[in-house]
Amino acid sequence: MDGSQTHLEGIDRHFWLTRSVARVMGISLSRAMREGRLNPAEYCEMVARCRSGNCHEACQQWLARHVGPAETAPSGCLHRDWLDRLRKA
Repeated sequence: MDGSQTHLEGIDRHFWLTRSVARVMGISLSRAMREGRLNPAEYCEMVARCRSGNCHEACQQWLARHVGPAETAPSGCLHRDWLDRLRKA
């Protein structure tokens, strides 16, 4: 492995964590982008913020407990306010 695979796996993990938390909250990030409520740069920033935090284990545990709609993102989520705003829009 040359290191790029590990880098991509890290991005991939946080992409899916961000997307999954949003989905459990009833948010489609793809739809939010189509509707102009979220632009691609903001989406990239969300994934980067997720990746920069050290909360992925807490998010994974939260996701394991929530199969139905959740009112808010997990505590400690670095883009909790962002997701709450999108959910209310």
